[in-house]
Amino acid sequence: MTKKTTDILSYITIFGLIIAFVAGDREASKFHLNQALVIWLVAVIGGVFAVIPFVGWVVSVICGVFVCVCWVLGLIGAIQGTEKPVPLIGGIRLLK
Repeated sequence: MTKKTTDILSYITIFGLIIAFVAGDREASKFHLNQALVIWLVAVIGGVFAVIPFVGWVVSVICGVFVCVCWVLGLIGAIQGTEKPVPLIGGIRLLK
C-alpha cells in the first residue's frame, strides 16, 4: 500500500488501523498510525465512563464529540497529505 492509502486507512475503523499497521507502509505513515491509535484509545477510555450514571454520561458525550472532531481533523490531514497533530492529544506518541 502507498503512504496515502495507509494514512487514510488507519482512520477508518479499528480494523483499518490494524490492516494499515500490518500491511501498510509503516515507517512512512508512522505519524498518522500514531494519531489514529491515540484517537481510538481516547474513544475507548471515554466509553468506559458511560457506565457511571449521570456524570459519566456527560463525560462520555463530551469525550465522544471531542473524538469525532479529532477523527475528522486527522482524516482530513491524511487525505491532504499533511502531518498536523490533532488538538490536545496530538502530542502523545505511542509508536516510536
